[in-house]
Amino acid sequence: MTTGELAELIRHSTHAVVLTGAGISTASGIPDFRGPHGIYTTHTYDPDRTFAVEWFDRDPSLFFAFARDFIPLCDHAQPTLAHRFLAELEHQGHVATVITQNIDGLHQKAGSAHVLEIHGSFQNAHCRTCRRYYSYPELKDKLQSSRIPHCDTCGDVIKPDIVFYGEPVLRMDEAQTEAQAADLFLVMGTSLTVYPAAMLPALTTAPVVVLNHQSEADSTSCAQVVDRDLDDVCTELRNLLAGIHEQAPTQHGSPKRGF
Repeated sequence: MTTGELAELIRHSTHAVVLTGAGISTASGIPDFRGPHGIYTTHTYDPDRTFAVEWFDRDPSLFFAFARDFIPLCDHAQPTLAHRFLAELEHQGHVATVITQNIDGLHQKAGSAHVLEIHGSFQNAHCRTCRRYYSYPELKDKLQSSRIPHCDTCGDVIKPDIVFYGEPVLRMDEAQTEAQAADLFLVMGTSLTVYPAAMLPALTTAPVVVLNHQSEADSTSCAQVVDRDLDDVCTELRNLLAGIHEQAPTQHGSPKRGF
């Protein structure tokens, strides 16, 4: 598929749904877990123990060692052009929902309002026992002063509201409903190997377009592929959409502005 063909699909879309993964954030300096510098490749951390809920309950220090490295990355990372482009498309009435596997919060930082974080995020945390709520700043303060953050009420461990192995994903019913309602489904920066998120493109009857080489999807789950850098593709799409709308006459014969 060409970017021109994709731009036309976006222009006619009023309920596009986007599924994003780690590949959309690598240009921000946040490594793809499964990429060449990710923890699955470098073995900086043991992913099977770091992100398994049974290991968290056994020894949470493994996860919080990772968190101390990951949180500053998220704090300093800025949205990529792709993040900002999706926020623009939402504001202009083309994108209805972004479904993300990421826990970095960059979609919200870019300005997207309707984001389903199916793997959760660091923005909220709760005590494992009494369920007392802790905000992101409170969690960071505790991590600065102790190896493992403990609840002020009952003393048990505080866990960020991210989905660990062995836990159900979040808001999956909403994600499935959005996929079924989509008039265009975009897949950006994900390998489509992690379930149940990977099944979402198969739920829609709309055109499915996979952007960049992160995806290993086959023709049964996606109709078209644009195998290029996400920011480059989004730059071209932004320019094409602006040009399409500037050239399209309104009912009164003057060109439309913006997209």
